[in-house]
Parts: sequence; structure tokens; C-alpha cells
Amino acid sequence: MNNVAPPVAELLEFIAQDGCTDEQFDQLALRLFAYQYGASAPYRSFCQRRGATVRNVKTWSDIPAVPIDAFKAMELRCEPARPDERVFMTSGTTRADMRGRHFHPHLAVYDLSMTRNFAARVMQGTAQLPMGILFPDEVAMPNSSLAHYLALAKSAFGSEGSRYFMSPQGIDLDGLWRQLEDAERSGEPYALLGASFSFVHVIDALRREGRKFRLPPGSRILDTGGYKGQSRELPLDTFYAELSALLGVPRSLCINMYGMTELSTQFYDNGNAAVPSVKSGPHWIRSRLVDPATGRTVPAGERGILAHCDLGNFNSVNTILTEDVGEPAEGGFLLLGRAEGAQAKGCSLAVEEFIQSARS
Repeated sequence: MNNVAPPVAELLEFIAQDGCTDEQFDQLALRLFAYQYGASAPYRSFCQRRGATVRNVKTWSDIPAVPIDAFKAMELRCEPARPDERVFMTSGTTRADMRGRHFHPHLAVYDLSMTRNFAARVMQGTAQLPMGILFPDEVAMPNSSLAHYLALAKSAFGSEGSRYFMSPQGIDLDGLWRQLEDAERSGEPYALLGASFSFVHVIDALRREGRKFRLPPGSRILDTGGYKGQSRELPLDTFYAELSALLGVPRSLCINMYGMTELSTQFYDNGNAAVPSVKSGPHWIRSRLVDPATGRTVPAGERGILAHCDLGNFNSVNTILTEDVGEPAEGGFLLLGRAEGAQAKGCSLAVEEFIQSARS
């Protein structure tokens, strides 16, 4: 650890502005890289092994990307641990004994990142909407970044009467049906937010009970995440067709959020009238497609593993290597699923390299 303070005030000001130039993004990305290089010994060792130093990293795309499984292998932090920090953990569905951890000494940057982006991409000019949340709250899941994200959505953008319909015991379907009936009668747009697997349970219950709703114009649905073994899996086209048919929300207002515990910023699409939909982020996050074994950007137009440079990640590492395959698209990227075969092997090798360099 070093004694240099993180650039929190700069980050808050940067996120609050309406956009940035390439040069402005590079300046802050490199400032953050220099801070993390000095403050995090495991990260510094990894960068040195990749031949990257504060002197020769010239642009955000030169910053070495840390594989997300490194968050499971060790603590990646710049500030010392503190009793009041928030720790977001991955779900641990692959191996329950190995959960990635992301340490947030304070949440001002995360929260502003979420609310600024959510206002633009989900609310789309509407100040508040009545909301139903299909995910447990922060009391039930204090280490879930998604629980915190949805709590922020409700507190910042949910009008009176917004509530949770899910607890550790399951979904309150009767309460949800009553709320949706009230929304139909009132004519006021309604927002339903939750994990993708929660919506599969709602689809199944609606089919089972022979119910169907026609939510008022302007209503919207936000789903996030995969199924993670918690529901049956549905092809994307079927999933959004079912949501639209059963809840009366056009697919153009069925929005998917792509995020992860290891990031502080989320990506969205502009609805799912066609799938896969193009995902894009705000001005404080940038993405590239890489060869996971080398960390190098793939040739233009080729598929690769997504690496994200998230300026909201001030206390861990600002650039992470996912395990998600992406393809370039106008205005963003297409998310094509998890790495398999040679790409998955490349991701594993990247993790091994990080662990070896951090411990050498």
C-alpha cells in the first residue's frame, strides 16, 4: 500500500459530466492506473510480468486486464481494510467455497455510476416510476452487488408503493398479481426489475395459472444476469417474446443489464426487439476484445474475450478480463456467451499467470 489518496473527487466529477473526449478518458484511466500500480503489490507484479509500467502505458487499452477469477484467488485492494467497507461477493455457483470479493471502502463512486447510467438508459427521461423488485433486498443479501443496485433503483427512481416481491422464501406471486392488476387499472406505467431467473419463474407461474397482463404504455422490464441453475433456461428470443406476450410490455422496453460483481459500472441495451442486442456503457467505461492468453487486442472485426476498463473501479483494478465472448457491433458489442474451448483455456492460463506473478 502507498500513501497516495485515490482520485475519488476526480472520478465523481468525471462521472457527473455529460461525456468526455478520448484524451480525457485516457488521462483519468492512466491516473488511476498509476495509483493502482503503486498501491497494489499483486497488481504491480502482474503488470511488470506483462512488461507494463507507469512509464510505458500510454493509453487505456495498454493497461493490463486482470482476469476476474483473480478476485477469488486473493484480495485486490488499494486502500487498507476498514470495518465499514462494503464487500460485494460473486454468487459462488461454480464453487461455493471460492467467491470473488470486491472491496468498496465507500460507495459514492459506485452509487453515482449506477444512478447516472440508470437514469439515462432505463428511466429515459422519466423521473420516477412505481417499481416491483424480483430479487431479495440488501438485508437478506448484504454481499450482493445486484441487491445493492436494485435497492438504489428503488430508492432513487421508485415512486411511492414500490416494493420487493421476493424474499429468501420465494416470490410473492399473489402480491405481484395484485400490483400488476392495480397498474392496469390506474393506467400509470410500471417498472418490473429483477434477475433473469426470477422472470422465468414469473413466466412459468403465469402460464400455469392462465394469467396475462397488459401493463400501461411506458411500462418497462429490466432483467439482469443469467439463470445460474436457479430456473430452467430459455433461449433469449423465447424469453423476451414470453415476457412481452404475458406482461404487455413491448420488447423494445424489455431491457437487459449486463454487469458483474467485479465491475462498478453496468452496460445496457436499447431493448430486445432483436437478439442478441447491442450492449453499451457510459463515458466512464470502455471495452475491447482480447486474446485471453496474451492480453492483446484481437484484430478489428474479430470475436474475442471482453475486457473492460471501468474508471469506477478505483479501489481494485480498473481493467478486468471477463470470461465472456463478445463481437464488435456498431455502438457497442454483442454478448455471445461464456468462453469455451481454446478461449476458456486462455482465460485459465491468464488466471494462473496472475497468481504466479502476484506471489513471485
